[in-house]
Amino acid sequence: MGPRRRLLSLLFFFSFAPFARATGVFPVRHKYLHHKRPIADLRSHDVRRHGRILSAVDLPIGGVGLPTDTGLYFAEIGIGTPPKTYYVQVDTGSDILWVNCVTCTRCPKKSDLGIELTLYDPKGSHSGSLVSCNENFCTSTYGGEIEGCSPNNPCQYSVMYGDGSSTAGYFVTDVVEYNQVSGNHRTTPANASVSFGCGAQQSGDLGSSSEALDGILGFGQSNSSMISQLAAAGRVRKVFAHCLDTVKGGGIFALGNVVEPKVKTTPLIPNMPHYNVNLRAIEVAGAFLRLPTDLFENGDKKGTIIDSGTTLSYLPEAAYKPLLNADDVYCVGWQNGGMQSKDGKDMFLLGDLALSNKLVLYDLENQVIGWTEHNCSSSIQIKDDKTGAIFTVDAHNISSAHRLEVGMSILLLLIIMICYLSC
Repeated sequence: MGPRRRLLSLLFFFSFAPFARATGVFPVRHKYLHHKRPIADLRSHDVRRHGRILSAVDLPIGGVGLPTDTGLYFAEIGIGTPPKTYYVQVDTGSDILWVNCVTCTRCPKKSDLGIELTLYDPKGSHSGSLVSCNENFCTSTYGGEIEGCSPNNPCQYSVMYGDGSSTAGYFVTDVVEYNQVSGNHRTTPANASVSFGCGAQQSGDLGSSSEALDGILGFGQSNSSMISQLAAAGRVRKVFAHCLDTVKGGGIFALGNVVEPKVKTTPLIPNMPHYNVNLRAIEVAGAFLRLPTDLFENGDKKGTIIDSGTTLSYLPEAAYKPLLNADDVYCVGWQNGGMQSKDGKDMFLLGDLALSNKLVLYDLENQVIGWTEHNCSSSIQIKDDKTGAIFTVDAHNISSAHRLEVGMSILLLLIIMICYLSC
């Protein structure tokens, strides 16, 4: 059989959702710009993060390591007074911002990514303060009062990963600096008070210098996420978008009302901890795959997770095998997920390979998500809700000296998601 190069489409029901506060922009860069990555390493990364997202997981893998030039994306923010620069992984699958702190017992001091790491010191910032366990942020994050809490006790956090690595520390509040859109191709510094984690203990790979970053920027739906805090303070709308560029390694990560390009949306499944949508069908070369009728049923653990922090994309075995058996299919970056929730139900998940080269819009105010094909090294247009003006926002690359070696990952462009206008 010759090369299999037909198109694969994941079908959702989408509708156009026009967007009627201020905006924010984060420079963003591809984490594995110039690092060849075996597919087993990418799978290992996904296993680790899904220890946090899905608790118990099973990720059998198949195929060859074609998507070797891909990985995660990170953004640049400023923290403190005076501000210092921090590089944090962009992650829509987690709910807090945390950075490594000076008291950390096993935090990386250098990174193979060629960036300078900075340890946060709350005492070194004029605006930094500890969050006590009886403050509203702490009690709302944990859903109630903390047992044994006294006003002098800090609000602690701990995150355990699937491979046994972990991060733990305490919450602090400080000024976080970001770029606010102020005109065409122009931004000005803006800042807001944000509560975030101060990492004091790291274990496993989080203490390694390999591809190390300063922390993680969680953009989940919880009230503890940075976007939720900014929206609650009236600084931004609870709407954000990203466009991850596999060509130059950077892209766009913006908060606010995107008006161009136009984006079709589909409803988010309510009461889910992550960004889940209903998958309706899988089409290959114009023909729908014959799949079990209950595969796409909605339920407590059903739906497709949209997660920029996961590298690969995963399908349940009931969908993966028919996909591989379909005629003339070129399947790149998709894994036989066996991805399961704690109750053993199979999961669909779209990672950053599937989301790359698309503008992905998250409208948490209206509980919809959508995407459209886009040149992520170009620009988008955002409306300033304060003035009504529409401004052009350009793509960024934190380190323009590096360029992604495209290699075989260019074949990922053969895998597309088609948007259908809902009735």
